[in-house]
Amino acid sequence: MIRQLERTHGDMNMFEGSYSVSEITAHIKDRLDSDPTLQDLWVRGEISNWSRPRSGHCYFTIKDAGAAIRAVMWRFAADRLSFLPQDGQAVLAHGKVSVYAPQGSYQLYVDTLQPAGRGALYAQFEAVRERLAAEGLFETSRKRPLVSFPARVGVVTSATGAALRDILHVLERRWPVVQVVLAPTLVQGEQAPSQIVAALELLYRREDLDLIIVARGGGSIEDLWAFNDEQVARTIARSPVPTISGVGHETDVTISDFVADVRAPTPSAAAEVAVPDQTQVRVSLNGIQKTMTESVLGSLHKKGQQLGSLQQQLEKLSPELRIVRYRQHVDELVAQLERLGERRIQAWRERLAGLVGRLGGLDPHATLARGYAIVHKHGRVVQSTDQLAVGDELDVRVARGEFRAGVTSVEESG
Repeated sequence: MIRQLERTHGDMNMFEGSYSVSEITAHIKDRLDSDPTLQDLWVRGEISNWSRPRSGHCYFTIKDAGAAIRAVMWRFAADRLSFLPQDGQAVLAHGKVSVYAPQGSYQLYVDTLQPAGRGALYAQFEAVRERLAAEGLFETSRKRPLVSFPARVGVVTSATGAALRDILHVLERRWPVVQVVLAPTLVQGEQAPSQIVAALELLYRREDLDLIIVARGGGSIEDLWAFNDEQVARTIARSPVPTISGVGHETDVTISDFVADVRAPTPSAAAEVAVPDQTQVRVSLNGIQKTMTESVLGSLHKKGQQLGSLQQQLEKLSPELRIVRYRQHVDELVAQLERLGERRIQAWRERLAGLVGRLGGLDPHATLARGYAIVHKHGRVVQSTDQLAVGDELDVRVARGEFRAGVTSVEESG
């Protein structure tokens, strides 16, 4: 909103109706800041008095044959410059016009600066970018991760350019085992887009590639324009393997950068991203080896302790040990049995001797030896005269032999 210019009322009548310098300047600034045309415009002219002090801001003048305007470019915008402006260079600047109050001067506050002639190219760039973005070709969800340890890498670039030498040098230093498949192409000029597409199509027919690098060195926007070609961008977008775009210098941005899976600021950086660093891999492998060795040794020590414990348990449960113990027990039982047998045999001997003595006392032969005789009648021992009759024949056994006798008389005992 444009504010109304206010009068200053002083104590002296001679100042009645006057304006301060600040009020005039503020009014002019409000008028300039409220003009839509002056707040969003492109200015053509030639640079003069270019300077960039340690603050990083850029101060210069844009002039033509009839006029000049002071210009300032703040550091955050100057850091995005893709070229180094020089005095006398024709440029196209975008920004807004406002007043610098301390000096009472108007100046152009620049947010974009490019060499003259880029306007038409920039419009083409924006048209392609917006069209492909609307189709989703720049979406993060489409980006594929790179292979951690690629074995074979395709490279699309000039066979004679510095970009290829830089890429090969970095790959050899970081991951010398990787194989490089070059699809040479023009990277600048009218024929470059079709050759880049053909080189990509050639690599797409292979089935042994892990990723593809599309690269060229730095240059003007015209030099890099082949990588803003819509057909080139679409061909990169449908790559069967992950792609890395390493086109130009760090400040250069192309459509190829947007559609590739990974954007690298330079060809060398593309090679850095493409492969691991063998030194870091060695360090990592050594760390893994150390960890695994410590783990294995620790496990072996633990298992050794467990084995010792199991051996002790096994020894306690060993059949051989049991057999030894049982043998000893058997020996003890045998000894006990022998002692018991001897005692029993001795007892039996003593008992037998007693029985023998008793039997000796009952032995008929001993009785016969003392003069007695055993009389049988018809095979039966005669124990009473009731069993005899006169005329019976008897068998008489004595200590030494036997004889036959007849009964001549029978007398009853008293």
